[in-house]
Amino acid sequence: MALKLGLMQGYWGARPPADLIGVAQRAEALGYWGFFTAEAYGSDALTPLAWVGAHTTKIKLGTAIVQLSARTPTATAMHALTLDHLTGGRLVLGLGVSGPQVVEGWYGQPFAKPLARTREYISIIRQVLARETPVANPGPHYPIPYPEDGPGSWGLGKPLKPITHPLRADIPIFLGAEGPKNVAMAAEICDGWYPLYYSPQREEVYAEAIAGRGDDFEIMYPMQMHVTDDLEAGRLEVKQNLALYVGGMGARDRNFHNELVVRLGYADAAKQIQDLYLDGKKAEAVAAVPDELVDDIALVGTKDSIKQRLAAWEDSAVTGLLVWPKSEADLNTYAELVLE
Repeated sequence: MALKLGLMQGYWGARPPADLIGVAQRAEALGYWGFFTAEAYGSDALTPLAWVGAHTTKIKLGTAIVQLSARTPTATAMHALTLDHLTGGRLVLGLGVSGPQVVEGWYGQPFAKPLARTREYISIIRQVLARETPVANPGPHYPIPYPEDGPGSWGLGKPLKPITHPLRADIPIFLGAEGPKNVAMAAEICDGWYPLYYSPQREEVYAEAIAGRGDDFEIMYPMQMHVTDDLEAGRLEVKQNLALYVGGMGARDRNFHNELVVRLGYADAAKQIQDLYLDGKKAEAVAAVPDELVDDIALVGTKDSIKQRLAAWEDSAVTGLLVWPKSEADLNTYAELVLE
């Protein structure tokens, strides 16, 4: 099956990216399916899409992801229906719980019950977009209206419908998820899923979780792709990212990314990477990442070798790739490899 191709802009670093609009317009002209943004604790995911949407006409505009704790579900629904109107129905609303460090350290909210919170959150957004009845939710995570006996309540809340009629009641909702239960929920109640790491050689890792997905369910995989004749140097960049996530993104006993790498079949490597990283030996942690793991989850090598390996991805459950071009040459090359 032909793969869709998305341009992953991500979130900003210290400064906004150069030529944001020009890059988006070139991607649209090359046939990229979507332009995707993200957020952590700096730039937000939604504002750039309004800017890009004003300067493009066809390319889908997606969040990968909007963090649940950043906004109430009704606020996110308001953003979604507004952007969808302004861009002529091009929004793809990607959601995710983020992680406990950001949720508790940046938003000052508890991270507890991520599955239950996500299910409630999406249910409320669906109600807003359907606009069939006033929005109501008994909670416990997002009670609407706010309970009369709740702390600080004036007891005057009542269910409301959105004033603005949504352009589409069925704005696609994707979920960024790693754990099997989260992924199964995405297959059950969402229109798509963003995996963190995926391998066409190890599809059994998620086969049961996505078994209940619909025929039109999208799996858009954020693919690290490096076209190079220097295989070792190309792998190194992927290894640095893996060492950070597997080793340092979470506590020793609670690291979702580490747990995923264990499920992919690299338990010994995952432990070694984490031990080294948390002991401050970051270079050694990078060196401990197996070449086989890199080749399982990423595409590194010459154009010819990547083109050959793409066949396995086309035969997999994945329906599209999100890529990070570093240059106009990359932007063109990725389109040539995936779309032609």
